[in-house]
Amino acid sequence: MAFTDLIEHFKKIAHFQHLSSICGWDQAAVMPAGGAQARSEAMAQLSVHIHQLLTEPQLAEWFARSQEQLETAQQKATWREMHRQWQLANALPESLVKAQSLAGSQCEHAWRSQRKNNDWTGFEKNWAEVVKLSQEEAQIRSDITGLSRYDAMLDLYEPGTNSQALDKVFNEVKTWLPSLIDQVLEKQSHEPIILPTAHYPADEQKALGLEVMKLLQFDFNHGRLDQSTHPFCGGVPSDVRITTRYNEAEFTQSLMGIVHETGHARYEQGLPKAFAGNPVGHARSMGIHESQSLFFEMQLGRSAPFIEHLATLAQQHFSANESAVFAADNFQKLYTRVEKGFIRVDADELTYPAHVILRYEIERDLMNGHIKHTDVPELWNEKMGAYLGLSTAGNYQNGCMQDIHWTDGSFGYFPSYTLGAMYAAQFMATMKHSVDVEAAIARKDLSPIFTWLSDNIWSQGSLLTTDELVKQATGEVLNPVHFKAHLVSRYLG
Repeated sequence: MAFTDLIEHFKKIAHFQHLSSICGWDQAAVMPAGGAQARSEAMAQLSVHIHQLLTEPQLAEWFARSQEQLETAQQKATWREMHRQWQLANALPESLVKAQSLAGSQCEHAWRSQRKNNDWTGFEKNWAEVVKLSQEEAQIRSDITGLSRYDAMLDLYEPGTNSQALDKVFNEVKTWLPSLIDQVLEKQSHEPIILPTAHYPADEQKALGLEVMKLLQFDFNHGRLDQSTHPFCGGVPSDVRITTRYNEAEFTQSLMGIVHETGHARYEQGLPKAFAGNPVGHARSMGIHESQSLFFEMQLGRSAPFIEHLATLAQQHFSANESAVFAADNFQKLYTRVEKGFIRVDADELTYPAHVILRYEIERDLMNGHIKHTDVPELWNEKMGAYLGLSTAGNYQNGCMQDIHWTDGSFGYFPSYTLGAMYAAQFMATMKHSVDVEAAIARKDLSPIFTWLSDNIWSQGSLLTTDELVKQATGEVLNPVHFKAHLVSRYLG
């Protein structure tokens, strides 16, 4: 039966993807520097093998024959997600993939020094080729899918979402976000805050992080915490690897980073085991994945009752001489401070959407051919002025050159961050109708919260489309009103 053949074939692919994921974690977390060249070659060969499996000639026949054999909704969803992976793998000619890999590697490698030197002229020469090749990719994917060029790239990360929907949501946010930021900054300017100033050993930070992960019910039998230069969540659902980084001059960033990555990890650990090894058992989208990490970090982790737990635990692990730092109200201020800044990755919860919307609008117009790559610095400066009141004129380092995403052609990725924050707020608003969230946090038993997430999000995998998933869980598709209500309540309430 062709459908069975497809399922078995994709399980084989999943085994190799499993190895690739664990090798990637090892490379980032524990591999000695001298192993880099050989590891890169081995992983490149593994990637080639996985791509060959996804593009074997008989798959086209199996998909055609099996489509007539589908009977249940689960079978149709399973076929849909396998077909999507197959279609994505077969869309681009090998010559373009190789050219993109070369151009992206050259651009990203040079960017590391060019950004430090504020060298837009040098960066632009390399980036021009990356943009050109990405536009070619966008056109090919557009021809296959019938979507606009940018939407075809967005679909790689957010299947089913399009720029028309994003424009509506983000334009609505722009009507109230700048003024809300100014109101909160004015309010916070009158509120004293005590900053951590002691020494916070990395081993104690890790011990604190592990304790918080236990509170968040991370399954250590199927995952672990390690250290890396850039925090991430990797591995596979049966073996989830999360990492963080430690700064011994302060602990707040690492601690909340662990909460964030644990959200990603719990989603992975909660995916439907019945569909393990098949794309329908994967996370729904980047935005939904980000909604889980941001639910843990923003909705749960920065809530008043959870902050009280964090403050108590932190004081137990660190110096008692800083008792004023660990007072619950001061801890809340540490984790809800708002500041207009240039750098997206350092931005707070309130200003972060402005950084994302700016990038979305630029990459949308760039992929659709409405602007040239040389227009980006000026547009960036204009939008930073409009959304955050800041100027990046001549400041490429902290402006349009700050992110790594565009150096390798990852256009369409940025909206996922703010979509995730919006989904998270909507999930929490709905959850509170049936779960006493604050009481659960107060008694340190978060099971009712995680049961809701498991029933409505984790266990669904990719059986539903994103809109279907959100509507089934909350009664409506994405609605930014919940995000605004959350921000107003937290920062002005």
